[in-house]
Amino acid sequence: MTDPPPGLADQLVALADDELVLGHRDSEWTGHAPILEEDIAFANIAQDEIGHALLWYGLVHALIGDTPDQLVFLRGPAAYRNVQLVELPKGDWAFSMLRQYLFDAAESARLAQMVASRYAPMAQVAAKIRTEEIYHYRHTHGWARRLALGTDESHRRMQTALDQAWPYAQQLFVPLPDEGMLVEAGIVPAAETVRQAWVDLTSPLLLEAGLAIPNGAQTIVRDRHTHTQHLERLLADMQEVARSEGPEVGW
Repeated sequence: MTDPPPGLADQLVALADDELVLGHRDSEWTGHAPILEEDIAFANIAQDEIGHALLWYGLVHALIGDTPDQLVFLRGPAAYRNVQLVELPKGDWAFSMLRQYLFDAAESARLAQMVASRYAPMAQVAAKIRTEEIYHYRHTHGWARRLALGTDESHRRMQTALDQAWPYAQQLFVPLPDEGMLVEAGIVPAAETVRQAWVDLTSPLLLEAGLAIPNGAQTIVRDRHTHTQHLERLLADMQEVARSEGPEVGW
């Protein structure tokens, strides 16, 4: 397929923005994780997420010409298409790990279907990312289980994290504009199909751990154009050098 339908660039930007912003949030734990081994492991996950963002931005560049540097450093918050889940502050260890687990499960569900995309560049990138995401999912699944089945305090914190993150996580499955056309063309999987696969992945662990899944699937916000004040502060830090030194500065 040489001429993908309209809306594909927006899909790719959304995928990339999710990865970039979450990777930045995860990196904030570097030097602060509860144990040294996990400090290294979570820093590696952060680095992987940012690397995955670069791969998706590369496909955007091929479609519309915007370079990764332009997309990362020269857009304001209103132009970012990430879900609010990934821009929320890192919180405590339970929240960061639970958020990462929910995101990894969603990504596992999506990539498993995206590797069959009829748009070959997307299928190739999805296959590459999926290899690393398998390890991410195993890692965060193990930690989520460890915390939820640990002490009364760790269980309480995980329940608090789930109550906070679950509604935000639903935004991961809200269809983007023109998504129906892309689904029909076999380029991206249907959002509802991905959501159901995500529920099938996450529910057994949450129920085994005695965590109460929040009732319903109330979504905090139903589009990717609305952001919290947290993203503005995050981008101010991340883009400070590029905006002060000029667009020729690379990342």
